[in-house]
Amino acid sequence: MKINYYVLSLISFGIFMGCKKETITEAKAGFNYEIINQNFTVPVKVSFVNTSTGAQNYEWTFEGGSPNVSNKKDPGIIQFDRAGTYKVKLRAWNEDNESVKEVSIQLDSAVTVDFDPVIQTNEFSPVQVKLNNKTIGASTYSWVFEGGLPASSTEQQPALVNFVDTGYHNIILTVSNGRESFSKTKKIHVAASLSPSFDIVPSFEDNDNEVSLNATLKNGTVSGLTYTWTTSGGTIDHSTAENPNIHFDNAGTYTVTLTAGNGKESKQVTQTIAVLPNKNLRTFTDLKLGVNTAHSTIGSFFSTSLRKTFKAGDDLSTDGKYIDVVYFGLNQNFTYNKFLPPDSASAYTFNAIPQAMKSKVINTQENCGCGDVMSSSDFDAITNGATFQNYAINPSAAGKKQFTNIAIPRIILYQTADGRKGAIKIKQYVSNATQSYIVVDIKVQKTP
Repeated sequence: MKINYYVLSLISFGIFMGCKKETITEAKAGFNYEIINQNFTVPVKVSFVNTSTGAQNYEWTFEGGSPNVSNKKDPGIIQFDRAGTYKVKLRAWNEDNESVKEVSIQLDSAVTVDFDPVIQTNEFSPVQVKLNNKTIGASTYSWVFEGGLPASSTEQQPALVNFVDTGYHNIILTVSNGRESFSKTKKIHVAASLSPSFDIVPSFEDNDNEVSLNATLKNGTVSGLTYTWTTSGGTIDHSTAENPNIHFDNAGTYTVTLTAGNGKESKQVTQTIAVLPNKNLRTFTDLKLGVNTAHSTIGSFFSTSLRKTFKAGDDLSTDGKYIDVVYFGLNQNFTYNKFLPPDSASAYTFNAIPQAMKSKVINTQENCGCGDVMSSSDFDAITNGATFQNYAINPSAAGKKQFTNIAIPRIILYQTADGRKGAIKIKQYVSNATQSYIVVDIKVQKTP
């Protein structure tokens, strides 16, 4: 039998073709994502990278995203502006099949941490502080109250916190949105608790505490806001002022009481003052008055009213009228000394004293022949200004003359233009070249 190999080949090819299976390409959806800067707090940016295989077409759905859909293979960066859990779905397909991948992404709330510590009443210890929490986006709260009671809290809105110790205290709030923490610190100040105190300060003219006495009630209260003054004697000009004045017309021992308050508490303190009878006498001891060449360093002028020594170069435009003692010493040998009426100072090498007062001076009682002579012991015995009424101060020409340092001590009598009488006791002559000086005590009436 003859075989037709050509026919057989065709049959075999047909059988082979009839048995061949069709090849199918599988589409597999896949992607990776990355949170930019690992910041899960909205707004959040997320980068997506497509890892799908076998696919030719893509459809992205971004729940809550911007944009919320995309047909690109790689959609790039998607932004989410609101907190929550969102689904991201990728549908990938080809001519044969499709595949879907879906994931959920949890994004956190944006957090603004803030609060106001509100001091109740005032900042004087003890202090209560109310916390007004203004934080947005947090889910947990942790408070620390440095030096406070309680010392901490996890409440969103804590109860009042008490502070007693003075100074600055930190209040720290740490909050979380579940993944990240945020903190803020504020300070409060606690001032000292109420402590009343005061001093009774006589006026410059009444520093001897003699009637009639004017004084200032100098308030030294710590943490006070209101004041009420009372006294067992005398007159207070403004009984609710912080620093009022007080006046006493009669000698005696008196109390002054201050009641201080600050809106939280009230406390009292009392001082005692002894008001003395008026002796109408001022006494100055161990004053130095320089010779002519020491006027610029030691000073040769003195005011018993101002209780002050004046030197060459001092501004006397205002104070000149109060100078009542002027000493002129020629040199260190003290062979020529003289106390001058202030209005004659310019005749003895000094500059003229502005508004200088006129006065009467007895330099040498022994030569004056003008009344009773005051001895050193008489001077020492003077304890009241009334004693000067025993002395007539009407100097003769001889009584006005200069004196030397031979007689120690020496008593000089004088009377001011307003009628006040006084005495100067020279106790010592100190020879020190151009810086020589005398040492004196002075007693003078406060009023004529």
